Amino acid sequence: MMVIPSIFMPEDWSFTFYEGLNRHPDSIFKDKTVAELGCGNGWISIAIAEKWSPLKVYGLDINPRAVKISWINLYLNALDENGELVYDHEKKTLLDRVEFYESDLLSYCRDNHIELERIVGCIPQILNPNPDAMSKLITENASEEFLHSLSNYCALQGFVEDQFGLGLIARAVEEGIDVIKPMGIMIFNMGGRPGQGVCKRLFERRGLRVNQLWQTKILQASDTDISALVEIEKNNPHRFEFFMGLVGDQPICARTAWAFGKAGGRISHALSVYSCQLRNPNQVKKIFDFLKNGFQDISNSLDLSFQDESVADEKIPFLAYLAGILKDSSRFPYEPPTGSKRFRDLIAGFMKTYHHVPISADNVAIFPSRATAIENTLRLFTPRLAIVDEHLTRHLPKQWLTSLEIEQKGDKKTSTDGITVIEAPRQSDLMIELIKKLRPQVVVTGIAPFEAVTSSAFEHLLRTTREIGSRLFIDISDQFELSSLPSSIGVLKYLARTPLPSHAAIICGLLRNQVYADLEVAFVISEEQTIFDGLSKSVELLQGNTALISQYYYGCLFNELLSFKLPDRRPPTERETENTKSSDMIGFSSSAISVLTDAELSIKETDTSSLIHMDVDQIFLPTPTPVKAAIFESFARQNVTESECDVTPSIKQFIKTAYGFSADHTAEFIYADFPLALFNKLVLCCIEEHGTLCIPTGSNGTYTAAARFLNANIVSIPTCPETGFKLTENQLGKALETVTKPWVYISGPTINPTGLLYSNEEMKSLLKTCAKYGARVIIDTSFSGVEFNLKGWEGWNLDGSLAELKGNSSFCVCLLGGLFFKMPTGGLASGFLVLNQRFLADACYGFLGLNKPHSTIRYTAKKLLDLREQNGDLTGDGEKQGKILADRLKRLKQTLESCGWEVIEAHGGVSLIAKPSAYLGKTIKTDKDGSAWEVKLNDTNIREAMLRTTGLCINGASWTGIPGYCRFTLALEDIDFDRALDCIAKFKQIVN
Repeated sequence: MMVIPSIFMPEDWSFTFYEGLNRHPDSIFKDKTVAELGCGNGWISIAIAEKWSPLKVYGLDINPRAVKISWINLYLNALDENGELVYDHEKKTLLDRVEFYESDLLSYCRDNHIELERIVGCIPQILNPNPDAMSKLITENASEEFLHSLSNYCALQGFVEDQFGLGLIARAVEEGIDVIKPMGIMIFNMGGRPGQGVCKRLFERRGLRVNQLWQTKILQASDTDISALVEIEKNNPHRFEFFMGLVGDQPICARTAWAFGKAGGRISHALSVYSCQLRNPNQVKKIFDFLKNGFQDISNSLDLSFQDESVADEKIPFLAYLAGILKDSSRFPYEPPTGSKRFRDLIAGFMKTYHHVPISADNVAIFPSRATAIENTLRLFTPRLAIVDEHLTRHLPKQWLTSLEIEQKGDKKTSTDGITVIEAPRQSDLMIELIKKLRPQVVVTGIAPFEAVTSSAFEHLLRTTREIGSRLFIDISDQFELSSLPSSIGVLKYLARTPLPSHAAIICGLLRNQVYADLEVAFVISEEQTIFDGLSKSVELLQGNTALISQYYYGCLFNELLSFKLPDRRPPTERETENTKSSDMIGFSSSAISVLTDAELSIKETDTSSLIHMDVDQIFLPTPTPVKAAIFESFARQNVTESECDVTPSIKQFIKTAYGFSADHTAEFIYADFPLALFNKLVLCCIEEHGTLCIPTGSNGTYTAAARFLNANIVSIPTCPETGFKLTENQLGKALETVTKPWVYISGPTINPTGLLYSNEEMKSLLKTCAKYGARVIIDTSFSGVEFNLKGWEGWNLDGSLAELKGNSSFCVCLLGGLFFKMPTGGLASGFLVLNQRFLADACYGFLGLNKPHSTIRYTAKKLLDLREQNGDLTGDGEKQGKILADRLKRLKQTLESCGWEVIEAHGGVSLIAKPSAYLGKTIKTDKDGSAWEVKLNDTNIREAMLRTTGLCINGASWTGIPGYCRFTLALEDIDFDRALDCIAKFKQIVN
């Protein structure tokens, strides 16, 4: 073997490495494609080829002279003394099996799309004293000294392992994940100075199973300076691992080793050979494929090491799924309030496959939690009396549990005075006795564990509630298992053979996963269309939506359980229909019926429809890279501390910077998945103190509908077109003169839906009027943060405005906001409410059931808010988003005006309003799916007319609250926005 000064001389490191390779069985390299990293003079690559007969060995080295010497050594070993080729038992030569190439780690294999089955490497572990050395041009004319240092040292690689000199190995492992086949094996030589735990963790946190093949001790080179390691120990608790001589078996730290060496002693360190293999090959590859495409900075946060295999089997597939979503999609998609169609399909598929219950996605409604599903149900029916399983009352409003108004007020009539809830034991015979005695209108209960296996208890409850006219909601959360061998559930056994009766529904909270104990989603199953639709709409009105990321997480679990099952392996279950007549049941409350009948809520899509949504308050613009990185990092990390998820300090700074609003140490911050849920808690507080909710015309239609659904006393404050339907001091004053205990709702700085802005002076005058009449003010900033056309607008200083007010003692200001409207974050959402008054906070806490953002969402929010505070903008993406929306506004305005609409130009937000002047009074006829429809157009039916004729969803006048004006949102995906403009033009042609 030839060696020259500019490459490694084979020594203890490489000899130990070869000993470790020898620990494998003979089949390890047989007929395999192998790469050796840092091949030096090529002796190990040649030895592997001679001993194990691989298909091909690629010897790779960054040193060009090492590659030349390796080729020379290959020929020296491939030819006999006469210069003839030496053939092995397969009639092949070393030249057939071995090739050498200049390569920075695995770059040659990646560039040439070579898939490997084995990767071996004996790689340097010492930090380069001059990290800039790697940036020098590597040529064959470089000095022997430089090329030798190149082989001995490595520059900082950008990994957390750099501090231990393991950065190059970390990069080699990540590159190896990219090119190795799923069942491939990587084998590395590792110096034990950082400690065995650190060495193993390098592999484990990247999703590899590790096996220590071989270990020995070697003397530390006398000329190696370990003072840098002493400095590392000085600044953190980590201790490196050395030994005194070759026979010492107790490790000593770097500081002790340095002192011992200076005193003339010889120190050694362990040298180990590790073999590692991907634990979830396809998923881990997908994760690292995502990270290498612009997300290298968060790779240090990735932790795929798990003590519990069940945790790994759950989290790694989800991270792979999330990586695929973030990589392949520029934005988060629109999902209806009922829940993601894919998620509902998966739930229905699981029920069908594992429990033989033949339901579809149209029978499944998604809720943020079991508690909200129960509360929404009770608010939908507003029963005079409800009996609720004592295990399920913990999150219900306290007022329901303390009321004693259970006297009969007329059979089967709903009470608008409130809801009384009686707690009951879960045992079915006791529950049934209570039902017979108290005759409640709604029953919500689980099944006791000892009764849950059979359907007898459930059937008994069904008969009893049917006979007396009670609606029954059965909770199966405690028995429902996400498992390939789920336990038997009596309720689902019943559903497998009999359709769910019209008076009954199933509630199931997904409470158990292996990773996040606090991550919950719930679903409700109903086969009665009216009840299903009402429950679905209640999510939209009371919660907003169910957090998309939570649906993704549980959807991934369902998908994993269904992925290996053969679909439609059995014929559909035939179920026997029960024709038993039910007693008259309680219907929806009068306020619920009014809202569900008249309010403009989301349009239900079918499998064949392809609607364009200009009627939702979401941003569907591309999600910026920093946002994707923060989302992925929040799930990739483990052991996140509470302080890292504490978003309150960041929000305090955010509202101070954005709105000039200070929150002192007494301020209360309340969080929810969506701002709408927090608004509804304030509405309930208003109702509780017999207040009047004052809403300007031209306010968010969903918020107005939600307040009506809750049966609040509402006064609409007129606004006029001369001011762009902005609320003025005079209009507000006139309204408050006639109102007792007013609660005033103001959307700003950006007004939804008009897109106009309140100036600081305008807001100051409104607050002055509110103070005069002792109003409680809800300032809703949820739709602010995306402002453009800002000429003359200088932002808000609420502290300055409030400091000058000396109003009625009942005057106070609540600040409602949403984090992710301010930043272009697509499908994520989070709401906050800032209360500077203790009594209001106590009142809000009395209405339990808020779904707080999950820790991963809070981590993401804090990360992005802090980044925004540092940069003034989210790496320029906020400004870019404003420019996109300003351009969209211009194009939409031109299109609308050319088609006969009168437009009020917006200055911010994601929507504008326009009046269909050219269409009012005209008749339109359509014939779709064999159904003829003819109507004379006005401001109440033009929404339906556009939907039927073009598939474009907008909001009509009943949503905007402004007679004659419709709303169009701007923040669609590019292709959808272009289609929307085409639909507007198409509608003009159809009408004309």
